[in-house]
Amino acid sequence: MNTDAMQLTQKLVLTTALAVLCAAAPALAGGYSRGDANIDILFNDSRFSATSELIYVSPGRHYSELMGQSVDEKSYSDDFYIPSLAIGAKFGDNFSCALTYTQPFGGSATYSDAAQNAEFVTAASLGDPFPNPTSRMKFSADEYGATCKVAFAAGPGNLHLIGGAFLETFDYREDTWIGSVHLKDDGELGYRVGVAYDIPEYAMRVQVMYRSEVHHEGTGAYTPSDFAIANGITDSLPANGAGILPQSLKIYAQTGVAPGWLVYGSVTWTDWSVLPQFTYDVPGLGTANKIFNYEDGYTIQVGAGHEFSDKISGTMNITWDQGVGSGADITTDTWTLGVGAQYKAEIGTFGIGAAVSYLTAGSQAVSSGATYDAKADADWALGIGISYAVQF
Repeated sequence: MNTDAMQLTQKLVLTTALAVLCAAAPALAGGYSRGDANIDILFNDSRFSATSELIYVSPGRHYSELMGQSVDEKSYSDDFYIPSLAIGAKFGDNFSCALTYTQPFGGSATYSDAAQNAEFVTAASLGDPFPNPTSRMKFSADEYGATCKVAFAAGPGNLHLIGGAFLETFDYREDTWIGSVHLKDDGELGYRVGVAYDIPEYAMRVQVMYRSEVHHEGTGAYTPSDFAIANGITDSLPANGAGILPQSLKIYAQTGVAPGWLVYGSVTWTDWSVLPQFTYDVPGLGTANKIFNYEDGYTIQVGAGHEFSDKISGTMNITWDQGVGSGADITTDTWTLGVGAQYKAEIGTFGIGAAVSYLTAGSQAVSSGATYDAKADADWALGIGISYAVQF
């Protein structure tokens, strides 16, 4: 295969794949995984480059059974967006750096009256003197990163050493019958390191990247609800909590197989077992334990990209994500089909991607740490992403 064709193919995976890779994988990834920082921008040949992406995901998970009784209600998993931004600069032939932003983790759920009643009945049956069902939960983590790459000639290709640091924030909100808790951590440091080897002539690259875990300690306040005030709890109180967001390791590979064609794949391990529970305290009121008992998660993706013309190219991939749940909640295996396309305009490149995920059936049980017994039939999740990239 000639060099020009291979270089075009290499650009294909670094641009068309952006939209769909971000739309497909987070559709309902294991645990609370969402976006990845776009460090692929480090491999751009241009002096300066920038990419922006926005992904909309509708998870669509709903209960089919509560406390042994069939129910027909809307999804409890809320829709969400994943923003991403990367700015890269190349300093000479062998050194480049990038500034990145994304939301690596997050979760949001709104529970029906039936689910809240199931939690109340379960807590009362277990002897809780003051059951306090959750009506809504939402948390998010923002990542602001700086990553650099240095390259060395090695055999027919180049060896790349990659490293950087990031600041990760944490924001948690929960609404219950007796009030609302808001906890916030303005930022804790983490790091990523990796190595890659590529042969540009064949659009071949193999890459291993490690991202560290981050320990968060959030502080905030509890605000009483009308129900709490009516029962004598009238004051706002300080609140605090702590938890760990997991480390991960990703192995990625791509190679050209014919002029204008490229295949790629990845395997990711995420250490979700580091989060057996999330605990927060409201001194003078009590302690809340949110039990997860997650197992480690694995995500496998394979795909292919094709350049149809100088301006239009596309990609398709399949992703399997292993469910990390052990019965404390319903987090099951997912299968995702993603497609993406890009259009190279006069200034910049526009991308669009879409993904559909099949969520396998599952259940949760009080005996495994859940707040009530429930089941979910197989569900569907949808994701749509848009992107814009410019190089100069």
